[in-house]
Amino acid sequence: MATTTYYGWTTPNDTDLVKNGASAIRTLGSAVDSSLWSAGYSAGKNKIINGDFGINQRAFSSTTTTLTYGFDRWYCQAVDGTTTYSAQTFTLGAAPVAGYEGTNFARLVSTGQTLSSAQSNIRQKIESVKTFAGQTVTVSFWAKASSGTPNIAASLAQYFGSGGSPSATVNTTLTKTAITTSWVRYSASVAVPSISGKTIGTANDDALILILWTSAGSNFDSQTNTLGIQSATIDIWGVQLEAGSNATPFQTATGTKQGELAACQRYYVRFGGTANYEPYGVGIADQTTSTYEYVQFPVEMRIAPTSLEYASIALYDGGAVTPATTAALNQTGKKGTMVRVTGATGLTQYRSYIIISSNTTNGYLAFIAEL
Repeated sequence: MATTTYYGWTTPNDTDLVKNGASAIRTLGSAVDSSLWSAGYSAGKNKIINGDFGINQRAFSSTTTTLTYGFDRWYCQAVDGTTTYSAQTFTLGAAPVAGYEGTNFARLVSTGQTLSSAQSNIRQKIESVKTFAGQTVTVSFWAKASSGTPNIAASLAQYFGSGGSPSATVNTTLTKTAITTSWVRYSASVAVPSISGKTIGTANDDALILILWTSAGSNFDSQTNTLGIQSATIDIWGVQLEAGSNATPFQTATGTKQGELAACQRYYVRFGGTANYEPYGVGIADQTTSTYEYVQFPVEMRIAPTSLEYASIALYDGGAVTPATTAALNQTGKKGTMVRVTGATGLTQYRSYIIISSNTTNGYLAFIAEL
């Protein structure tokens, strides 16, 4: 077999890679160092959406509030002390993988925790508890610390949904490993429990949850391999969860920027934030103070949205811009929804109006269908 040298180590050439399905992976203890150029690329192999933190529809910068989404599909769970989940930007050329210029990474800073119930983690709910059930999977990610050699842990949780059985989540520990102050890729494999004999709830909210822990009280020893409480600053990037017992080269769930955005929009769609007076949808005034506006989504959402978020909205009839104060869901659907806009003044009944942002780039309208 012909070989080619990349980054100081040898792999089969591209013809043999395609022929044999080999992957250029070098394992160093718990660390995995992989070349971006390699076999092992296939659409959908990574069940983590936005594993490179490249999609940030919420314009997220930082939060200390538990159960808050930041980067698309990623939310923070924190109890006790202070956990700060923030968006960070790579210096050009500083991304962990040569040839893959990642833009953003996630940072978790945990301080002041003492309770057995303490926890600091980011997590992603993967749609359907059936995902990888009864299979061996591998999780991989890059991580680094600001100082010292703290530990990071990973676990999986099988949630059977509202009304499902068992009512308790089934937890599976993946790994606990010490990290350094340099970006290193870490990998671990585990058998996901079977769901044979279980019952999935009917609320369409069952999920397989990947959890990356940076601090955990003793209540979570079994999930985190006794990670323990830590005061640390830990950065994370390039998260992948795939079938099999080997970590293959990282790629996002879809392999493209536009595909990753569409995958994220299945769960959260946000209009606005790019221009003053940006249009969102069109409708008609039913009264002099309110309208019904139809907004079409760029992709079909997971379910009809359950809530919306907005700021600085207005109505436009082709001549005047009229500020409005309140928006609410009305007649929701997965492909589009009606929005009831109220709190305006001086509208003309039965006239058409476009719902827009007001004279600011901070205006937006967002729809939520998260698990």
